Amino acid sequence: MKTLGVYLTELLATYGVDTVFGIPGVHTVELYRGLADSPIRHITARHEQSLGFMADGYARVSGKPGVCLVISGPGLTNTLTAMGQAYADSVPMLVISGVNALGKQGSGNGYLHELPDQQALASQVCAFSHSLTRAEELPQVLARAFAVFDGARPRPVHIEIPLDLMSAPADHLPLPAQPPRLQRAAAAESELALAAQQLRSARRPLLLAGGGATAAADDITRLAELLDAPVVMTINARGVLPAGHPLALSCTPSLAAARALIEGSDVVLAIGTELGPTDYDMYADGGFTLPGRLIRIDIDPQQLFRNRAADLPLLGDAAASVAALCRLLAEHRGQREGEARAAQVRAGFANRLDTQSRDDLALLHQLRDALPQARWVGDSTRLVYAGNLGFDALAPRQWFNASVGFGALGYGLPAAIGAALAAPQQPVICLAGDGGFQFTVAELGSAVENALPLIVLLLNNRCYGEIRLAMQAAEVTPLGVDLYTPDFVALARSYGWHAEQASGNAAIVAALQAAAQRSGPSLIEIPAPLPGL
Repeated sequence: MKTLGVYLTELLATYGVDTVFGIPGVHTVELYRGLADSPIRHITARHEQSLGFMADGYARVSGKPGVCLVISGPGLTNTLTAMGQAYADSVPMLVISGVNALGKQGSGNGYLHELPDQQALASQVCAFSHSLTRAEELPQVLARAFAVFDGARPRPVHIEIPLDLMSAPADHLPLPAQPPRLQRAAAAESELALAAQQLRSARRPLLLAGGGATAAADDITRLAELLDAPVVMTINARGVLPAGHPLALSCTPSLAAARALIEGSDVVLAIGTELGPTDYDMYADGGFTLPGRLIRIDIDPQQLFRNRAADLPLLGDAAASVAALCRLLAEHRGQREGEARAAQVRAGFANRLDTQSRDDLALLHQLRDALPQARWVGDSTRLVYAGNLGFDALAPRQWFNASVGFGALGYGLPAAIGAALAAPQQPVICLAGDGGFQFTVAELGSAVENALPLIVLLLNNRCYGEIRLAMQAAEVTPLGVDLYTPDFVALARSYGWHAEQASGNAAIVAALQAAAQRSGPSLIEIPAPLPGL
């Protein structure tokens, strides 16, 4: 007899799923029955929050949904933080959990892992949460999940399967050779024609690219060149225009030079960006304004009217819509002032950086040039904050982190593991601080198990440095921020990593280049002074 657990594995494979992240438990044993003999590999984490972050990093790099298998109760609640991060950053994630058997859910009788309403918890951080009541529901529910991933704003989906249904007969359920999938469409032709007309007549056009624009990188570059328009890239859009392109602005729109450019632009095209405060008003000073005409492209109809409402909303896929605009504007040539406008912003941005951020950015760019194919995955730490201000990535999806939006600590290491699993031919650099690193440090073992080409740059100042500085700035005596930290080099070595300390830019660059030549993971600890002293 084929059980529903075996059928689930087979059905996932028809959707192209090749990797799942999980920690087996007594409430998911039946979901594992067919997994060992399937084409799907299983990656074991040390904690469910970590496996969710792994799925997030895997999804951002591969373009496929990250799939998680978790037990009921604490397995799901531990995963909720990672689901919240993926929800905030529009990352596709499929979380499949167990739940108590039908008739025993929310009883209050104290069954193992029982919650009053597990589905209600999950529903706050996903596009939808569905609890199966019959085995026959599974094909339709999974089709709905992939409809979200393929055709809507990608976000987590949660499916919970009661324990008794996991072992239910499933021989009668259909298994398509290839399930039908949605193809995203461009915005309406009439609206695109109007947008092209407004962009054609603009004297000072500007493009704003967000995380939803990464799949449209080549066409955005072409459109920028046709319009002679600078392109401001948010954190998740870095590399949409490559480093060195004269129209590329890899600097936060929260700083004065970028804001002046935005305010002085007569027509702004915003592509796949929320225009949200963690990108456009990170210092919470309320100084972001966009007085020019705003055209927005977004797959989410509500997002077109959040923050700054669009004057011309274009509902559709970013890649398809920008490609259509390129065709409509193929003969257009802009005012030839765009490069000078962008250069002025870059000069103004550099002049406003504090010394520490300027030094950190210089190091990051040295490291980028030493290892240009690497992806950079970050936690909340000083080097990441500097990079978010102005790291110039060479390609899309080469720079992402969890320091904005939902802002979950502990993201860096497991997300970097997921990124390395998605593209093992490219090195992955994880930027972490000693505080956040200890949230998920046990995943050092997961990296060794999978022999990943992963390099951790660990900045160790023995505290939650940014919070310490914030306390001092507010004239609050620092409390709870100074940390006991282990010997990270010895700890990493005990897990089978190569590990060393390096101080000074030249030594750090040399250590990075040496690490890139090794087959397994490496940790480079960078000692740093206690901030604020």
